[in-house]
Amino acid sequence: MKIHNPSPSDIPMLRDLWKEAFGDTDEFLDVFFSTAFDTDRSLCITKDNKIVSALYWFDCYVGCEKSAYIYAVATAVSHRSQGLCRKLMDKTHLLLKDKSYAGAVLVPCSKSLFDFYEKLGYKTCSYVDEFKTKADKGYTFIEEINADEFAKLRRKHLPENAVIQEGENLKFLSAFAKFYKGDDFLLVSYKEKDILHIKEFFGNKEKLASITNTLGAKESLCRTTGSTNPFSMYYPLKSTASPSYFGLAFD
Repeated sequence: MKIHNPSPSDIPMLRDLWKEAFGDTDEFLDVFFSTAFDTDRSLCITKDNKIVSALYWFDCYVGCEKSAYIYAVATAVSHRSQGLCRKLMDKTHLLLKDKSYAGAVLVPCSKSLFDFYEKLGYKTCSYVDEFKTKADKGYTFIEEINADEFAKLRRKHLPENAVIQEGENLKFLSAFAKFYKGDDFLLVSYKEKDILHIKEFFGNKEKLASITNTLGAKESLCRTTGSTNPFSMYYPLKSTASPSYFGLAFD
């Protein structure tokens, strides 16, 4: 068994593992591996010349300190319940600490994973509200903006000590989502058939029904700051405070 940074020649095996674990399309994987994949920001386990576990991370910041958004942690079905994920995470933490990262943040997709990561030393650090909104017949002013403008405006909405995601994070996100602003709101979303998936929303929630209609959807699924649902977890690599908010996940 070998834990190592993958090379570009490993991408076919990484794609196969990702598809088995998450079921994402080839189109989505094309975007990730062409815009976000970096051999220095990924780690995998090879066993019998086959990649059986892998993870990736994006650089992000809490205040002035760099942290890692750990993403797409996966282990092959045939090699689960063997402690490989724990070994991979432990090695990742050591590597990140050597690289002077302040901490690591991730977004578990189920209650069981919250429990699993808690055993590895992670603590829930932020919550969100998630809800559906039916479109009404109204329209509201919406302007599509680029990632740089979104990043600047987003900083004004973030609570103190929140996780800042810019650079390659927004470059990856912009490949399948769009950024919008209005007079009193900011959002990033993508439309799938008649449903608008709002990955993050700041501002006047009363306009969500008209925003949904303006963007040509019948219903929106919205994620915004809140206190209802546990959302992200944090692992400190230095003696720094846990971030107050992380909401822009690439799920």
